[in-house]
Amino acid sequence: MSFQPFHIHGAGRNTRWLLTCDHATNTVPPDVGGGTLGLDPTDMERHIAYDVGAAGVTRALADLLGAPAILSNFSRLVIDPNRGLDDPTVVMKLYDGTIIPTNRHVDRAEIARRAAACHQPYHDALERMASARDDTVILAIHSFTPRLMRRHPRPWHIGILHEGDNRLSDPLLDLLRAEPDLCVGDNEPYAGHLPGDSIDVHALQKGRPNALVELRNDLIRTPEGQAKWAARLAPILGRALERMEKTT
Repeated sequence: MSFQPFHIHGAGRNTRWLLTCDHATNTVPPDVGGGTLGLDPTDMERHIAYDVGAAGVTRALADLLGAPAILSNFSRLVIDPNRGLDDPTVVMKLYDGTIIPTNRHVDRAEIARRAAACHQPYHDALERMASARDDTVILAIHSFTPRLMRRHPRPWHIGILHEGDNRLSDPLLDLLRAEPDLCVGDNEPYAGHLPGDSIDVHALQKGRPNALVELRNDLIRTPEGQAKWAARLAPILGRALERMEKTT
């Protein structure tokens, strides 16, 4: 059986929402380094290889919203689907202080091969799903580590990333800030979007409402934590969408 670079969860569901999980897994395809990037298994369980807990939240949240979701099936260290192919960080050689052995001498031909096998099929499928309706709202689910090496701790429980189109992010931020126990980041722990990233390509360039959710990964490491956050976010997202629809 050939390698499948993405999984679709809830195929056939008909709702405005489309959930994406760009960094769902730490899987390395068999034809990349023989299925290994040369890292210790403990490193492959870190945030450098995938967004810890994000896949579980994506599936659970999609079920609660009655929405379809697309999840990558390759590690961000193989090739990052949340980067444009002309981005120098699309294949990382060093990440948060860790050298990626298989990527140390990667050349343009190898990047193009990985793009054809993983990056492009994922984005083609995502765009097909987004184009199924003319009113699609894209919600990207990511997670972040509580602290990068030699950096300050990140206090936020959740962050909402946005750039240019705030139709969904504004009401979503307002509702999250109303939760007294949450530390909410506005374009934290990262700022906005990069040219060529997933939201830029499939939402901003196409005029689709969108938001990117960043959850701190120590809160969603377990299935229980993932289910808890999905259950908490689903009604908030529903209200945010209602507010957006009333003002647009």
